[in-house]
Amino acid sequence: MNTYQKAIAKIDEINAEDPIKELDQGEEISKELLYSKRMTAKLDAFEPNAPEYLKIATRAQHIERWKIPRSEYPMDRVGYLRWREELKKMHAEITAGILEEVGYDQDFIAKVTHLIRKKQLKTDEETQTLEDVICLVFLENYFEDFAAKHEKKKIIDILQKTWGKMSERGHQAALQLTFSQESLQLIKEAVLE
Repeated sequence: MNTYQKAIAKIDEINAEDPIKELDQGEEISKELLYSKRMTAKLDAFEPNAPEYLKIATRAQHIERWKIPRSEYPMDRVGYLRWREELKKMHAEITAGILEEVGYDQDFIAKVTHLIRKKQLKTDEETQTLEDVICLVFLENYFEDFAAKHEKKKIIDILQKTWGKMSERGHQAALQLTFSQESLQLIKEAVLE
């Protein structure tokens, strides 16, 4: 195995420890392992020539996410933002440790952690690519379940926030995804009208 393969294997090994399971094509899989594989597949489709550090940042986006539950923070906007910052910091630290262990240099590690921390969103092209991939994975794999559990006003708000984080290229890719009629109607209402 080369350095890249070792890093991906280690990230997958850690994410496979997620106690929360999901069904994927009839098989039970750890939630964050499934998420990381979906992220890689979407990056490969959206940006096939992505550099190695962006590929690793994409795969490690939610590494060990279950260790910091949302319920440990106040259930308001401030609590949500604090939770997200703590997660980004943790994901970046865990990933940096893995990359050091498998032999990457500090410059490479700094690029990966910069991306995971989502530094310079909207001004850094690779951070924006990662954000587009995150939003596309949400829309393609998690939006329908989210919409089924929330009232219309909240769904519209989340769609508008998601759309606002994406680039024009991300928007075009999102419009190519397959949605139910109900979801498509919500998306049109939220962002296209």
